[in-house]
Amino acid sequence: MVKVTFPHMGHMWLCVKAMLEYLGVAVVIPPPSSKRTLALGARYGPEFACLPLKLNLGNFIEASALGADTILMAGGCGPCRFGYYAQVEHAILRDLGYRYELVVLEPPERHVGQLLSRIKTITGNNSWKRVYRGIKLGYQKIRAVDELEREAHRLRPREIVPGSTDRAFQEALKEIERAADLEELAAARGRAGETMRSVRIEERDVLRIGIVGEIFTLLEPFANLDIERRLGRMGVEVDRSIYLSEWVNDHMLFGLIKGLRSRRDACQAARPYLKHFVGGHGQETVGSAVLYARAGYDGVIHLLPFTCMPEIVAQSILPVVSAEMDIPVLSLTVDEQTGEAGLMTRLEAFVDLLERKRARKNVEGRICFG
Repeated sequence: MVKVTFPHMGHMWLCVKAMLEYLGVAVVIPPPSSKRTLALGARYGPEFACLPLKLNLGNFIEASALGADTILMAGGCGPCRFGYYAQVEHAILRDLGYRYELVVLEPPERHVGQLLSRIKTITGNNSWKRVYRGIKLGYQKIRAVDELEREAHRLRPREIVPGSTDRAFQEALKEIERAADLEELAAARGRAGETMRSVRIEERDVLRIGIVGEIFTLLEPFANLDIERRLGRMGVEVDRSIYLSEWVNDHMLFGLIKGLRSRRDACQAARPYLKHFVGGHGQETVGSAVLYARAGYDGVIHLLPFTCMPEIVAQSILPVVSAEMDIPVLSLTVDEQTGEAGLMTRLEAFVDLLERKRARKNVEGRICFG
């Protein structure tokens, strides 16, 4: 029996594991990304490859020691180099003596049936109906996790007992993980919601920051040095421009699930500043910053891996958005050299700037209307 592994990207592991195990596929989850993971990837990966490639490579090396023999990896297209990463990583691993099989899930070109067909290459004799139910289970777990993350973002800056949101979030995640089918998941979502509602909070007006940028860097806490949790503890409510359920709906399901944010909205908002696709999430980064400004957010943080071409394009445009929309923007570039102390210094300075800006607006408002 094949033993399938895949890279870490936030809580994606929980959802992919559910889908594959439902279909009878043995799954090997790599250890959580760590300094060792990154050191392995940086040692064997190309020097100027971006952080996601290096972390993916480290994940696969660590998963091999646990018995994994097949890699499940997403594909891509356009100017972003991510579309080549599965093949590049596979070639590096082969040169190092690792004997992995590679399965690449390219976004379907015409219809969802293409996605079903690609997943079926590793699920053996499962019926199409069961494959569909497995995908649905995985996707519904994605939706559940995204809902929990959004709630954690709301609660963290308002919690009365420090750390209570994080503890509740971890307990709620366990409820979602334990659900073995769609019926169990429905009950688990209810229990997870109750767990999050048990966090005692003090309702207060807090700073709001939108986080935009490249999807891997947004979703993987190790890559962004856990920026969402750090900001929450500083009394800031955050919102991320991309959640995994939204990305899957846009790129894998052709927007079949209604009621979710769509990249189309961000791309439309970007048009005065960037009219065309530049690869990756560059256009969405610009448009999301515009949407956060329209929604009254206090600031925007732009996360990008060093050498990421689409995000470098977006980074060059964001100062214009910042000036015209009157919203401060902080760009943070991450790679294997990024340190915690430097990040915290920049975050604290940015939050202080936003607090002063809000206080100045409040004073001006009292003068105008007083």
